[in-house]
Amino acid sequence: MLSEPRSGRLAAWGNALLAGLISPDDAVLAIVGEDTVHRVEGLPGETGPVGLTLALGRLRALGATGLRVALPAPGHPLGLSGPPEFNARALDAEEAVVCHGVALGLVPEVYEAGPAGDVHVEVVWRCLAVREAPPADVPSLGEAERELAEALRDATEVLSRLDVAGSGPVAEAAVEAYRARAERGREVLAPGYPPRAVRVLELAQRVGLLISVAYENGHGGAVSASEIAARAEALRPVERTGRRAQVAAYNAFVEERERGVR
Repeated sequence: MLSEPRSGRLAAWGNALLAGLISPDDAVLAIVGEDTVHRVEGLPGETGPVGLTLALGRLRALGATGLRVALPAPGHPLGLSGPPEFNARALDAEEAVVCHGVALGLVPEVYEAGPAGDVHVEVVWRCLAVREAPPADVPSLGEAERELAEALRDATEVLSRLDVAGSGPVAEAAVEAYRARAERGREVLAPGYPPRAVRVLELAQRVGLLISVAYENGHGGAVSASEIAARAEALRPVERTGRRAQVAAYNAFVEERERGVR
C-alpha cells in the first residue's frame, strides 16, 4: 500500500486534465510514471488499443467530467458499484478507475518483459461498462482524516508491542523511501486537489508504510503462530482504514465538483 496505485495516478492527473489545469503531455507523463507505456483497450468507438491522450480525450467527449478510484480487497468492494464483471476484474487487479458522467470504468492489466534489471512494464487499461450508483464504503475527507489518526496510533502500538516497529534494513529502507517521497516537490496529488486531500493521502501513505514494515520486516517479536495471527488480525482494520482514506483523497476532486465547490 506504500506505493502509489496506478489508478490513483490516472484519476488524479486525469482529473487535472479534464479540468483544463494541465496539458495532455504533462498528464500522460505523470500517469505513466516509471512504466514504459500505457494503453486503453475497449474504448467505445475504437477497434483496438489507443494511447492515453486519445483515450482521455474520448472519455471527455463521451461525457466524463471526472475520475474516481476504487481499491477493492476480498470482502471489501471499496469504491465499486458494479456490475459483477467489472467488480471481479477490479478485485483481481486490486484497483480500478470509475468515470463520473459516463458509465465506464478502467481496470489495469500489467505486463512485464525483459531480463532481470531491465524489466519493461506495459499497462493496458481495460474499459468496461459500470453501474451508475454511489461507490461502496467511501468516506468523506473529514471522516477519513479522523479514522487515520486513530489507525496510526493503533498501528504504532501494535508494531511496538510485537517488536517490528523500526529495526532492520528492510524497515530502514522503507522509512527512507517514504521520506524521499514526502520531500519530492509536494506532487502527492495533481493540481486542483484541496490541501486536505493531500494531507489525508500523505497520512494514508504513512499508515501504509507502517503496514509494509510490519509484514516485510520478518516476524519480529511475534514468534509463535498465535502471535503472528494476532498481529495480522490487529493490522487488518488499520490497512482497511488506510485504503479507505486513499480512495477518499483521490476522489475528493470529483466530490468537490459535485457539491459545487469548484
